[in-house]
Amino acid sequence: MGMKSKLVLGAVVGIVVIGAVSANSGDADGGSGDKGTSASAEQQSADTKADGKSDAKPAEKASQAEQFKAFVRKNGTPQEKDAVSHITKVQGADEQNDILDAADVYTDFTGGIMGEGTGPAKLIASAFADWKQSDNGLVTVYDADGEIIGNGNF
Repeated sequence: MGMKSKLVLGAVVGIVVIGAVSANSGDADGGSGDKGTSASAEQQSADTKADGKSDAKPAEKASQAEQFKAFVRKNGTPQEKDAVSHITKVQGADEQNDILDAADVYTDFTGGIMGEGTGPAKLIASAFADWKQSDNGLVTVYDADGEIIGNGNF
């Protein structure tokens, strides 16, 4: 094996080790990335009746979009309330680390950056900044076709 091959192999091994360490850092439960979704056998059997049907009702959490809309309905201006009524989906608002937070808001507006949603997108980004705070956050608003129609810091 030549010197260049050894260097390349060493670099690849180093990157893999660094990736494995960083992927597991911060996991206090031994690396399980599925926190809170698995139940112990005792909990599962306690919630299940003799006929196999579950007695427990699943806890439903409102989607990020519904949480954002509820916040604006309570605290927003009439223009913001109208703008957020066009939101179809919000992603990335639930996990923040204040280093590089990014959230995406999807709407039913059409026409891209030159379409009807450009003005409301600014209102949505502003309302989002009122809802979530970050040291270094960026919210991006998209139209129905996935084109960017606005963004803002939060």
